[in-house]
Amino acid sequence: MQPPTIRLPRKPGWVGEFQSFIMRGNVVDLAVGVIIGAAFTTIVGSLVKDIFNPVLGLVVGGIDFSNLFIPLNGKHYASLAEAQHAGAPTLNIGLFLNAVINFLIVAFVIFWVVKLLTSMMRKEVAEAPPPPPPRSEVLLEEIRDLLRARTP
Repeated sequence: MQPPTIRLPRKPGWVGEFQSFIMRGNVVDLAVGVIIGAAFTTIVGSLVKDIFNPVLGLVVGGIDFSNLFIPLNGKHYASLAEAQHAGAPTLNIGLFLNAVINFLIVAFVIFWVVKLLTSMMRKEVAEAPPPPPPRSEVLLEEIRDLLRARTP
C-alpha cells in the first residue's frame, strides 16, 4: 500500500508579482531609508531635547519648553505631568515648540547632507572622461575625411 500523496495548493499568480515588487531596488532602498530615518530621528530628538532646549531655556531665562502649557480648565498645575495625571485638558505649547525646533533642525541637517551629496556627485561626473563615440560615428567620420581628400 502506497502512502497518500499530499498536494500543496497552487501558488496564486500575484504572489510571484509581489515577490518581484518587494525585491526591486526602489522598495529595498526605501526600506533602508525608513530605518535610517528612524535612527536619525532619535539622534535629532536627543540633540533638541538634551542640547538645544537647555541652551534655549538658559537664553530665555530658564524656561523649560517641555513644561510650557496652558490648562484649559482654569486650574493651576505645577507641571504638565501633574496636569496630565489629573486628566486636565491642556494646550502643550512647549511640546509643540520642541516639535518645531526638531523639524527645523532635521530640515537644516537634511539640507546640508543633500548639498554635500550633490557636490560630491558633480565632482564624480566632472572627473569621468567622456565616453568614446559609437563605432558608427567613427566610421562616418573616416568616410567623410576620405571623401574630402578625394575632392579637389
